[in-house]
Amino acid sequence: MSEIRTADAMPVRRDDPDDVVARLEEDIIFGRLPPGARLTEDALMSRYGTSRHFVRQALVDAERRGIVRREKNVGATVRFYSPGEVGQIYEVREMLTRQAALMIPLPAPKDLIDELAALQRQYCARADAQDLRGIHEANDAFHLALFSACGNPYLVRSLQDYMNLTLPMRAKNLADRDGLAQSRRQHDMMIELMKGRDSWALAQLCVDHMQFSKKDYLVRIAGEAEGAN
Repeated sequence: MSEIRTADAMPVRRDDPDDVVARLEEDIIFGRLPPGARLTEDALMSRYGTSRHFVRQALVDAERRGIVRREKNVGATVRFYSPGEVGQIYEVREMLTRQAALMIPLPAPKDLIDELAALQRQYCARADAQDLRGIHEANDAFHLALFSACGNPYLVRSLQDYMNLTLPMRAKNLADRDGLAQSRRQHDMMIELMKGRDSWALAQLCVDHMQFSKKDYLVRIAGEAEGAN
């Protein structure tokens, strides 16, 4: 199990709880803190230049979102998902995604198409600027706008919960050049399909869209396990 290093710490505003939470989440989901890494309060205080109170608050929030595990006599670690858990989590997320996509009335109204196109432009702009946090936020905004069109807020909430649960598995992929290029192309294809009537094609594309990050995470944890041996 690895310890976090402070040498690559990114400065944040001192004693700003929102920034501490955001930075911890960003470091985890973009792979700066790998699965299984120990998260000691002292190291995090040094990394983020903040107080123990705000570090603890950040750890509680990260645990609630499922990206940190806290255990008695062990402490906090970056959540590690086994290959079996990854498969089970994505199985549920794929079912929710497919159902939400199939429920979207097609062709979609022009205002929704315009909203998605605007969010895609923001996503591409953040990608061109290599703004990792901005990429992540614009990507989630795009998908939430898309799936909210299904008309069932309870389904959308469940889907959002699983999007959050898979953050450590999928967000690092947004920093990968090939993965990001594929994601951008598939977003454009989703917008085009929203203009037509083929709900099954849209649903399948939405499911296919998440496979790259799933496979990438499985390769990463397999490589880390091999390196540990």
